[in-house]
Amino acid sequence: VSPGQLSGRGAGRWAMAGCRLWVSLLLAAALACLATALWPWPQYIQTYHRRYTLYPNNFQFRYHVSSAAQAGCVVLDEAFRRYRNLLFGSGSWPRPSFSNKQQTLGKNILVVSVVTAECNEFPNLESVENYTLTINDDQCLLASETVWGALRGLETFSQLVWKSAEGTFFINKTKIKDFPRFPHRGVLLDTSRHYLPLSSILDTLDVMAYNKFNVFHWHLVDDSSFPYESFTFPELTRKGSFNPVTHIYTAQDVKEVIEYARLRGIRVLAEFDTPGHTLSWGPGAPGLLTPCYSGSHLSGTFGPVNPSLNSTYDFMSTLFLEISSVFPDFYLHLGGDEVDFTCWKSNPNIQAFMKKKGFTDFKQLESFYIQTLLDIVSDYDKGYVVWQEVFDNKVKVRPDTIIQVWREEMPVEYMLEMQDITRAGFRALLSAPWYLNRVKYGPDWKDMYKVEPLAFHGTPEQKALVIGGEACMWGEYVDSTNLVPRLWPRAGAVAERLWSSNLTTNIDFAFKRLSHFRCELVRRGIQAQPISVGYCEQEFEQT
Repeated sequence: VSPGQLSGRGAGRWAMAGCRLWVSLLLAAALACLATALWPWPQYIQTYHRRYTLYPNNFQFRYHVSSAAQAGCVVLDEAFRRYRNLLFGSGSWPRPSFSNKQQTLGKNILVVSVVTAECNEFPNLESVENYTLTINDDQCLLASETVWGALRGLETFSQLVWKSAEGTFFINKTKIKDFPRFPHRGVLLDTSRHYLPLSSILDTLDVMAYNKFNVFHWHLVDDSSFPYESFTFPELTRKGSFNPVTHIYTAQDVKEVIEYARLRGIRVLAEFDTPGHTLSWGPGAPGLLTPCYSGSHLSGTFGPVNPSLNSTYDFMSTLFLEISSVFPDFYLHLGGDEVDFTCWKSNPNIQAFMKKKGFTDFKQLESFYIQTLLDIVSDYDKGYVVWQEVFDNKVKVRPDTIIQVWREEMPVEYMLEMQDITRAGFRALLSAPWYLNRVKYGPDWKDMYKVEPLAFHGTPEQKALVIGGEACMWGEYVDSTNLVPRLWPRAGAVAERLWSSNLTTNIDFAFKRLSHFRCELVRRGIQAQPISVGYCEQEFEQT
């Protein structure tokens, strides 16, 4: 029995407290048997002491003759190149000699078989990521339904390969059947509070793939700056970015991020948050923001987007037509959080508009704006994700809206929110306990790891509406100088919680594997911070 076998369909039988101890012992025993420690942990794994030699000079990835994907499938061709370099580098390796015949059996080919080729498509929320990996005397086979599952299997394969002290590469006899627990497993980066260079975003996508994350939530713009270069409204960037030459994302930059992510099986979920968090929009779009008043006089300051003007919706219609064409994912994130009503309350024109509409509450005004925006986006055949305030303020949204939960005023409040959202029939994403920009001394990854996304009172139908979650890295105090060590390997705790079985919860087991994985990230050139006292066989070297 392997620990993965306890996470299948028969998991319900293991409800007794005594079984939890047995599971913990099995996990510890499994780790002792593994040649290497996988992250995130697979749904089912059997591994053996029998091992095979990999010869770097001869090793290759090859398509199965019956695979729907064949040479020319860019997603997998590029992945083969990446993983060969990750495994062996580009150097020449001498062929080792052995006296033990058991060790001379080599594995020079990993055969990849894919049922349906999606080589020219983009991953989506419904993409299947299942795979099986079989390494024994007869075969070294990675089988999956889609190229996206094959990518996840290649990452697992790369983590199974280990190198002896003499420099010989091995892989153990192994059987893995794996699939994600949740379909949406994301990382949010904020590129408004501090601009992140294109290279930082691309590097983040690499490490996301190592952790089997599959959504890059790009919080592109906010109050601080508007770095997205709009071809419809170029003044937004010219007047709203920190620097219109050096601190912007051009159309080519955005295309590169989207394609780089696609090749790693990662969706790009773009967020343009309104009506709040829009101060950087104002200089490039005169009349868009609400003028604030001090008494009966203009104060010279501005508040959220002005929801009382037809010109506002004309602007949004044109801008989101562009955004919908630039970002291929079905979903856009429309924000809707933290709208400050103070400026709206001060403005006599807003008050007159509300009276005309019969609004008695500023939440009704906010709802009017958001409902109109959602209708605009729907006309472009896009779905949308919104922050939880949209639900809390009772905005009428389509049944297929995804609500993202982020507020964490009390330790259990976000679970009550998850309960309410799913009871209303909406799909939910959890982010509240996974704000990685918040740091404290010590192994805070453990708190994130202990979170159970379905730990709320609800029916099975409600819990099926939880489609995943995101680790969020807000940028008030984060830029390219501290992004990587603050993000990794801490985000890995979220990655495993969203990928692995709900029974994979043993902290000691996780600690040993995450420590090993952190060293693997360091070996791959990632400046991942330590999670304990110790060392890596290959320490990080600044290049």
